[in-house]
Amino acid sequence: MPVIEKFLGQRVEIPEDFRYDHRQGLWGKCTNDSIVFGLTQPALVLSGGVKDIDWLVDETQSVDKGEAILFAITGKILYIEAPVSGAVRFNNELRQEISRIAGEPYGQGWLFSLQPADDLQQAYQALSSAQDYLEKLRLSEGFKNPEGVKGGVSGICKAVYTTIGAQKI
Repeated sequence: MPVIEKFLGQRVEIPEDFRYDHRQGLWGKCTNDSIVFGLTQPALVLSGGVKDIDWLVDETQSVDKGEAILFAITGKILYIEAPVSGAVRFNNELRQEISRIAGEPYGQGWLFSLQPADDLQQAYQALSSAQDYLEKLRLSEGFKNPEGVKGGVSGICKAVYTTIGAQKI
């Protein structure tokens, strides 16, 4: 399993046996008749964690790929879209225990599942591999700032501070 030891100051994992929607930071895992989705550890770190969630569509409703289905309050507001078309089912237990998302992101912290209207395996294979997701993460803030904001000044602030000297800005 790929592990990034320093991603904004945190250790994150990317399971190789999952598929990914790298644009939204979602992992997907194929079950008997559906694909279960949740937020990846890197996405949770980048977003600042999930504070609250709300469903934007009804349970078992058929949704189209790209349709907003979930609203999440993190360090910012996220509208999560369906990565594939299909009938949606939500993890209703999260409403009572939102901490599961961060505590068990690749397990009990899953967000929703989609039962594709078309071929399940084709929909699953259309998602990115772990290696592709890792390559996309290399362009993210997590890799650009491996230590996080703890105990230091970012490169931009440091350059401004050096240029201006000891003046307060």
